[in-house]
Amino acid sequence: MNAAVAFQTLLLPLVPLVPLLILGALLFRRLSALALRLAPWAPLPGLIASLMPESGAVLELPWMLLGGSLGLDATGRVFLFLFSLLWLAAGSYASAYLRDDPRRRRFFAFFLLALCGNLGLPIARDMLDFYLFFALMSFSAYGLVVHDSSDFALRAGRIYLYLVLVGEVMLFVALALTARAAGSLAMAEAAAALAEAPDRGLILALLLIGFGIKMGVVPLHVWLPLAHPAAPIPASAVLSGAMIKAGLLGLLRFLPLGETALPGWSLILITLGLTMAFYGVVAGLAQQQAKAVLAYSSISQMGFPLLGLGLALADPESWQVLAPVVILYALHHGLAKGTLFLGVGMAGELAGTAGRRYLVLAGLLLPALALAGAPLTSGALAKGALKPLVYLAPGGWAAALPWLLSLGAVGTTLLMARFLALLWPHAAAREAPRPAMWGSWGLLILAVLFSRGGGLPDLVGLSGPPGFAYGLWDALWPVAIGGLAAAAAWLRLPHRGREAAPLLPPGDLLVLLHKLMDPLARLAHRLHIDLLPRKLSWRPPPRFHWHNLAVLLALHEAEQALRRLPVAGALFLIVLILLLVL
Repeated sequence: MNAAVAFQTLLLPLVPLVPLLILGALLFRRLSALALRLAPWAPLPGLIASLMPESGAVLELPWMLLGGSLGLDATGRVFLFLFSLLWLAAGSYASAYLRDDPRRRRFFAFFLLALCGNLGLPIARDMLDFYLFFALMSFSAYGLVVHDSSDFALRAGRIYLYLVLVGEVMLFVALALTARAAGSLAMAEAAAALAEAPDRGLILALLLIGFGIKMGVVPLHVWLPLAHPAAPIPASAVLSGAMIKAGLLGLLRFLPLGETALPGWSLILITLGLTMAFYGVVAGLAQQQAKAVLAYSSISQMGFPLLGLGLALADPESWQVLAPVVILYALHHGLAKGTLFLGVGMAGELAGTAGRRYLVLAGLLLPALALAGAPLTSGALAKGALKPLVYLAPGGWAAALPWLLSLGAVGTTLLMARFLALLWPHAAAREAPRPAMWGSWGLLILAVLFSRGGGLPDLVGLSGPPGFAYGLWDALWPVAIGGLAAAAAWLRLPHRGREAAPLLPPGDLLVLLHKLMDPLARLAHRLHIDLLPRKLSWRPPPRFHWHNLAVLLALHEAEQALRRLPVAGALFLIVLILLLVL
């Protein structure tokens, strides 16, 4: 074993262990000040490991529950780099952003737990470890969503928790069935085993739901536009930039990509991807809060890598070409979206001196243009690489997809213009950012800047001009049309208030479900139906309309369980950690 392999092998266990060690110090008051200073640096072992040359380092852990192993392949290396960099920037940003927050210690406790789970995913080599890391990340993020304990945050956290529970159950069943088909827990054998599994359709459906909730696949997306505005800015950056990529990483690990052709599932993924791409734009344009716009933008942007996975299921031989494109989408979107979320906290400088105002504006425009696919950005590289491969789509999609991708870029440009317009009017009301916030944000800006041509895309093998049909005009005209349409809307409606109610409230489909269930609730009141058992002392207040009569008692029990969440949730997380280390 040479020195590079030995060093990377040494780093692998430190990736999840360092956050847990700092968390342990945080629990002791005498060490909490030191732990708070060290917490932002917890992702550093992961970042170093991802930047090392690929060595094939593997660490076997036979003493763990059912065995286990950690390793870093080409795909994991890119995701570990993305996750580590985002958590490093967000942690440093949070140390300044929450400096005077009395709940700062609690925030970093959940932050470190979610960080441990997120960074463990790219290096997990067996299904059990992957599931445990995924569950630890998902449940710990609840504490980030409800950080300020406002009514809106608690509602967002409650909806997030419901969907997490559904997703974890679906994912556990899917992985158990996959392990049975493979006769092993090794993830390297999962895709091949799933391709031949007799219950392949059921497993694929469960995987799509379990990972789709995290990715924001419509209609499982409703937690995203609620959680992002509720969470503090640095938490939103990792929720959108890193955590939703965990769902994409799961699909990359377990779908039978390159193994067999599945035209039916290909059509499903392509349809879902396009639905996300355009629904996210329409819903995002109806928002009145900048972070809600970014949340819907994440839903829209994650539709494109899902579309790429659909193309790969149509033609297994194309996966070698499509894989770097899908992975580049994840890298490009994670960096750009993390930069935009942190940029929300920098908007106070838009009302400052001219020099700082233009610096912040440039820092916001760069990732916004990258998401839209403007020329010479990583977004243009990714979309330019994907367009020539749309001929693989089954049915009649092949002819329509190039135009739909361009229309998606127009929609993204409109969304980014909407985001900037919402930030600008009230920039003067925001607190001026602190120096550490400038440094964290600047780090991500540089990552976005160098993620095109000879920079970060080297991680996925697509640096420089790609070997696909790619032209300046193809990248320019959608952004130009979107920019002109946004300018026309700005001139036509210059005085539309930012404080006006959104045309579509965040959590869109939940509101629609509520309205659909209202007639049933009114009918129940007219018939004088007592919806609750007599032994319960609680009764609905006047004019209260239940939006889901079928699950009324389940909602009541869930509310009671949430009251015990500080204890029960902590015990659950402790059990997860013990399973990872025993």
